[in-house]
Amino acid sequence: MADNIELLMSFGLTRQEGKIYVLLLTEGALSGYEAAKRSGISRSNAYGALAGLVDKGAAYVLEEQSVRYEAVPVREFCANKLHFLSEAAQTLEQQISKESGPSENYITIRGRRHVEDKFRNMLLGTKERVYLSVSTEIVELFREELETLILQGKKVVLLTGADCPVEGALHYVKEHMDNQFRLISDSRYAMTGEIQDETHTTSLFSANPNLVRLLKEALANDIQLIKIKTNGGL
Repeated sequence: MADNIELLMSFGLTRQEGKIYVLLLTEGALSGYEAAKRSGISRSNAYGALAGLVDKGAAYVLEEQSVRYEAVPVREFCANKLHFLSEAAQTLEQQISKESGPSENYITIRGRRHVEDKFRNMLLGTKERVYLSVSTEIVELFREELETLILQGKKVVLLTGADCPVEGALHYVKEHMDNQFRLISDSRYAMTGEIQDETHTTSLFSANPNLVRLLKEALANDIQLIKIKTNGGL
């Protein structure tokens, strides 16, 4: 249940609201007194959490002889929240002035979720081509985005294991892949790092031409070695 509550907190619920919401989903409509008793939360906090759920669109009030609360289905609640956030994002993008251009600073990104988010956004923002050296396990995480790029007619070059899950990519088989990755988008943006668990995942991102050139040369050398081995040169 703890993991579910953490996820619900990502949708704007407090921990107590998340706990009550899960309770309503599993046990059906409850009064404030029943919710407090079954959740182990004080009555005042339980009533506050229920009011918060109603205000945030996660519960309905059932007007009966005694007031009870019913959970909005998870899919509906999450879809409504995502729709609102999508509209809010569009409004912010239109109203806040755009940045002048990509930063050439070297930016350190820590935490697996943050690194994966940046990885995904780089792929989504690719206009022409992407070069990626990474294990097949990590490729699988972003297969949908890579396949979308290929369908859009954009060039996708992968240096990864023999079992490549992305059809249509220009694939070079690289042996002994580990958690290290290198990613170049449109010869403008580069990111390199290591994907492990949440705590130990870190990466370096930049639009600095020096980093882009360094990673391009490293990938070009890897591709050349692979071609030589494939042709029996080594």
